[in-house]
Amino acid sequence: MTMESIIRLEDKYYILAASANIDLRTQTIKHDETFGVFDRLGDILRLGMGEQGIYHRGTRHLSNWELLVEGQRPLFLSSGIREDNNVLSADLANPDVLKDKVLLARESVHFHRSKFLWEGQCYESIYLINFGLEPVSISLSVVFDADFEDVFEVRGIKRMQRGKFHPAQVGAQDITLSYTGLDNVRRMTKLSFSVQPVLLQERRATFEINLPPKVREVLRITMQFDHEKEENWERAFILANETCRERKARACHACTSNEQFNSWFNTSLTDIHMMLTHTHYGVYPYAGVPWFNAAFGRDGIITALECLWFEPDIAKDVLLYLAANQADSVDPERDAEPGKIIHEVRFGEMAALGEIPFGKYYGSVDSTPLFVYLAGAYYKRTGNLELIRKIWPHLKLALSWIDKYGDLDGDGFIEYSRRTGRGLRNQGWKDSSDSIFHEDGRLAEGPIALCEVQGYVYAAKTEAAVLASLLGEEEFSYELRREAEALRENFEKHYWLDDLNIYAVALDGEKRPCRVRTSNAGQCIFTGIASTERVYKMAEALMSPDFFSGWGIRTVASTEARYNPMSYHNGSIWPHDNALIALGFARYELKDPLLRIFKGMFDATKYFDQNRLPELFCGFHRRLDDSPTRYPVACSPQAWASGAVFMLLGACLGLHLEQPKRIVLMHTTLPEFLQEVSLAGLKVHDAEVDLILRRYRRNVGVEIVRKAGDMEVLVIK
Repeated sequence: MTMESIIRLEDKYYILAASANIDLRTQTIKHDETFGVFDRLGDILRLGMGEQGIYHRGTRHLSNWELLVEGQRPLFLSSGIREDNNVLSADLANPDVLKDKVLLARESVHFHRSKFLWEGQCYESIYLINFGLEPVSISLSVVFDADFEDVFEVRGIKRMQRGKFHPAQVGAQDITLSYTGLDNVRRMTKLSFSVQPVLLQERRATFEINLPPKVREVLRITMQFDHEKEENWERAFILANETCRERKARACHACTSNEQFNSWFNTSLTDIHMMLTHTHYGVYPYAGVPWFNAAFGRDGIITALECLWFEPDIAKDVLLYLAANQADSVDPERDAEPGKIIHEVRFGEMAALGEIPFGKYYGSVDSTPLFVYLAGAYYKRTGNLELIRKIWPHLKLALSWIDKYGDLDGDGFIEYSRRTGRGLRNQGWKDSSDSIFHEDGRLAEGPIALCEVQGYVYAAKTEAAVLASLLGEEEFSYELRREAEALRENFEKHYWLDDLNIYAVALDGEKRPCRVRTSNAGQCIFTGIASTERVYKMAEALMSPDFFSGWGIRTVASTEARYNPMSYHNGSIWPHDNALIALGFARYELKDPLLRIFKGMFDATKYFDQNRLPELFCGFHRRLDDSPTRYPVACSPQAWASGAVFMLLGACLGLHLEQPKRIVLMHTTLPEFLQEVSLAGLKVHDAEVDLILRRYRRNVGVEIVRKAGDMEVLVIK
């Protein structure tokens, strides 16, 4: 998902941050290809980083939206996002209205403002109640604008030319703003008002509202983006709520003895559901708001893995989407080769024109092996061999890409090297331009073979061998197992740094190891490529103060040349990275480091709105009674950050689902802050079970509360 984000002039895709968004609290809502970023009052202002707005399919369709009462901003009382994450509401009051004397005392009129998104439209309701003793006539205005900027323009990329803005089309109760881009696509924003304005101008609508005492009036506004279909307000609201309820019903539910954890879990669940976007192949977890509201291969796969134990249908849809968008030809401009899995898919004017290469871009080295690994993990979880059979040609094509195109020099390792200067310089999950370097700080020159990618390939071939055997391809299965074992032996020989007790982050183009201690090596643990002896040594290193800040494991140890706790990839803390490492610790029964990571992440949630972990935060050492330091342009919500809590809990539960219809709880452990965990609706095929897990001094007790259907529950202590 991540783009190059380090302050270097050659980084064309760097996200500008002249002012930090943490200076201004914002509220975010999303539905499918449309999302909105608002200030606390529900307005859209050109402040901070300038990211506020309503965006549709990669274009900002509203760049200004401000409610004024008698020409002034109303007084802020409170605001928030409803628990199911689909409605933003704000409570406001009138300011003092003066004209030589006080004509209307402040807080006489209450305004309740709510808005939600549904199928490319935004619906806003403004309820007004006069709590005074006398009737009042109040002037209400909405100031608006639509700059139709591509999201990459908002992020800071300057364009030499833009398209044509058209004169506003003004009706009695509606106005349409439109723009034709250089791609010859006309984009439009239509605003419709339930009350006829006394004045409707190109950038302002003004209403005169008469309010008797204790009477409520309502103004409803519909904002349509790029289409004329107008849904009934009430029906749209019902459909939006039904969708949220249906998504919740499909997932396993967790409730614990800790309310802060429950808030973290539930916020993460609703964030994941909000990021799910309908495609022709089901739903796909878009990466993050505001900068990465798009389908990313790597992010979608890891999010699906995080959610696999409690909501496996996400993985099914991710596999179908990625199979359908798999590359089928060589295209250097898009870093595409046959069998390669997508890096990202973008809509918008700049993508359509090729001003950015990300319309359909394949510049990630790890999406392809992770695709195969997810297929194997999905089968283990569900036993759905029909889906595996359906995508088997795509899995074989991905495996072919690994050997034919991924291994550029035939040494058995998978490398990356961008084909043109327009693509990403680094193509692993740390894709900042300076994220892969040598111990003296020199940037590594490619082709680059990342350590964690070799682990992904090992896991992919191991899982694919199982699937091949199930599909009757025994010879292919044997060959995959042989290749996986050869890779594991070769990896140990070339990557292990005995003096540093860690795997090198990468081999450069001359096969020299980059002797830098990074969290990349930690991700080698969950894939199983790392030997047991070396995992124990790495665990000690990763949990030392050089790596572990007290909140989580840093991307780069504090001893390294390019360490910077405020950087995107060279010293920051990423929740998904920590969750994957923790999953690896669980695999090797390393309970203490697993629980320390879990507690660090849990403690951090206390300091973020709605207990929501952002994409990343700074890697400064934890100070007594102080909060984590925020990263200024982190996405929040962000899918794989939201999914971290599910992977961490799943790692502690030691949850394995085996065929046929068996749940195994292996070496279950719980942190001190979770004395009890209840799981309701854990499904395997057509059976499901409710469990309660209780923490005791030396072990965890498991109680089967309900079991429906044919299922066995096995507890291994």
